[in-house]
Amino acid sequence: MEAVKSNFRASMAWLHTGLGLITGWVLFAIALSGTLSVFRQEISVWMRPELSATSTSPIEASAHAVEWLTQNAPASPAWYLNAPTQQEPFTLGVWSDPKGVYLQKALSPQTGSPDGIRQTFGGEFFYRFHFELQLPYPFGRLIAAIAALALVVGLISGVIIHRRIFADFFTFRPGKGQRSWLDAHNLLGVLALPFHLMISFTGAVTLGTLLLPWSTQAVYKHDLMATYTDLNPALDARPPSGHPGHLAPILPILQDAERRIGEAGIAQIYIFNPTDQASVITITSGNTNTVSTTSHTLNFDGTNGHLLSEHVEKRPLIGAYTFLYGLHVARFAPSVTRWLYFVCGLMLTAVIGSGMRLWTIKRLRSNPHLGHVLTERLNVGVLAGLSLAFTSYFLANRILPAGLPGREDHEIQCVFIIWALALIFALFRKSEAAWTELLAACALACLAIAALGAPWRDSVSAATSVTAALFAGSFAYAAINTYRKKRLSP
Repeated sequence: MEAVKSNFRASMAWLHTGLGLITGWVLFAIALSGTLSVFRQEISVWMRPELSATSTSPIEASAHAVEWLTQNAPASPAWYLNAPTQQEPFTLGVWSDPKGVYLQKALSPQTGSPDGIRQTFGGEFFYRFHFELQLPYPFGRLIAAIAALALVVGLISGVIIHRRIFADFFTFRPGKGQRSWLDAHNLLGVLALPFHLMISFTGAVTLGTLLLPWSTQAVYKHDLMATYTDLNPALDARPPSGHPGHLAPILPILQDAERRIGEAGIAQIYIFNPTDQASVITITSGNTNTVSTTSHTLNFDGTNGHLLSEHVEKRPLIGAYTFLYGLHVARFAPSVTRWLYFVCGLMLTAVIGSGMRLWTIKRLRSNPHLGHVLTERLNVGVLAGLSLAFTSYFLANRILPAGLPGREDHEIQCVFIIWALALIFALFRKSEAAWTELLAACALACLAIAALGAPWRDSVSAATSVTAALFAGSFAYAAINTYRKKRLSP
């Protein structure tokens, strides 16, 4: 029996190590961006300093946005608006230009215009990168889905191979090299294990149709629109009639919708065929007070404002899915809970990073061949380089001219340029020196974020500056510690 247990544990160790090596870098990027996206609304506000506090109500701000779009985007087939919230006090609009290119802009709550507001994807960049990896559909999402499933298996196999998992909870031996990295890996993994399992499982579930598409294909063949309609029956817009039409006054429609929805408030406003007689205004409720993202949906005739249909999703299977999705994205969570998500997300990121670091330390000691050396240098470029690249996103927001055309794309380009440079630097630099220098660069970048954020301006800026300063201290400590070890090593 002992031999069977030993062989099983050895198999799990092989599985744990193999999955970590294959998916570790992707998982690190997914975990770090996902952790930052916990505060994506606050990041979006920080990256638009021109927006000041306003007393305009969400429905008035949304009405101003619709009025501006009526004058400036009449040819777009649809307007998609996110109503202002307490965390994100502006309207976020998406529509297409005459060339068919979709635009996403923050709209002033007072005027509904994007003029005078620097255009940026804000926290949405981290949110989208978290599950799309800045790759075209469906490749990025498929990679993220496979990585999430691998993380679930990796966590379970990690629990199995650790005989002293509860003892490891109280064990950390600093300054012991490989032993210290293993202790940190175990401690961080055990300390927030329920969160790690929850976030990885719900992440895999939310992208489950990419992992298991056969049931959908069997029922709907390749008719994606039929799938979408069945999953979201209230969002089935009427086709355009081909006859021009004008929207009814939007404010009374929003007031009626707010009265029907109640405390949940208005979250999204979709206006289909806005200049056609068959225009439809679809309004969905918020979900900040419940874990589930199931919404109350209202459809109004765009030309006369009459209610066409009302739908509240009550199907148990859809409810289960939206509950798991809501648990993953944590839109329901108050500030304290979101900070717990953030801290636990950092722990998961550190578990993945320490696992990759531990793998290379162990191999370089026993067999330092070219493949292991290359893996170690890529580790530096991915782990430290991506951290530096993400901090550059915040700096680019302040450095690039506010009126620069296409500046939101340039901000994202800065991320990948810095990351590419960090990878190249790490490949041609000794890993011990590269660790120190890239971590020191991260510390300096975080200090710059803390200073450039004008912490005296509002609570979001103050919280961002304090958080950036704490990260700067952490990166500086890691850089100093790495430098000392390099000097003491023979």
